[in-house]
Amino acid sequence: MRYHPHNRHFLFFVQPDYEEMSRRAARHLHAKVRERPDLLLCAATGGTPTRAYRLFAESWENHRREVSRLRVVKLDEWGGLPPGDAGTCEAYLREHLLGPLGVTPDRYLGFRPDAPDPAAECDAVASALDERGPVDVCVLGLGVNGHLGFNEPGPALHPHAHVAALSRESLEHPMVRHAAGAPLFGMTLGIGDILRARSVLLLVNGAHKREALRRLITGPVATEFPASLLWLHADVTCLCDADAAEGL
Repeated sequence: MRYHPHNRHFLFFVQPDYEEMSRRAARHLHAKVRERPDLLLCAATGGTPTRAYRLFAESWENHRREVSRLRVVKLDEWGGLPPGDAGTCEAYLREHLLGPLGVTPDRYLGFRPDAPDPAAECDAVASALDERGPVDVCVLGLGVNGHLGFNEPGPALHPHAHVAALSRESLEHPMVRHAAGAPLFGMTLGIGDILRARSVLLLVNGAHKREALRRLITGPVATEFPASLLWLHADVTCLCDADAAEGL
């Protein structure tokens, strides 16, 4: 089902289940790389995009040369975790995207989870993104409190890469449930970096995201629900499964 409430630039597509949502997302990303082989992909982590990334990587198995110019920037990272911890965004991306696609270090930009000076690390990522950007496709998940990356709800939002205090919802994320230690903070691209991306692919699945999706569709644009700022973007595709969209 296609739905565009009041905005032809923000399209919602409801898929029957998580698998179909993931397949459509993988096809979307594949087509974008076909159009722009040196595409800069901003990659979120977590359970939602995992299957889409796997299918996206598999779609290039016999055409690796055609994806050899793809560039990736990490959306965010848990601060204070050991670099080898399986709960880091770094470990996730290496397993699900960077490794399977053979993305070389010169085509990858990301926050180091063990950076000795987190603020300086964010400044370095911001400078590098200024040189390499803007992002062509930004893959996002929808936080239960409306966060995008670690751009958490509040009276104001940062435009560029920054150190973020983590909300209770973020600290309870399944990624860090079994981490060696609790993350102390987050490092994330800013809301301005997201809105500057040429296009956004927002993925939403599961009944636990139903209320957040309802707020996104029906609520006002407000920093207290950061995802609502996507209504200010000129090219957003939201793919969700039937569980998330039930009753909307």
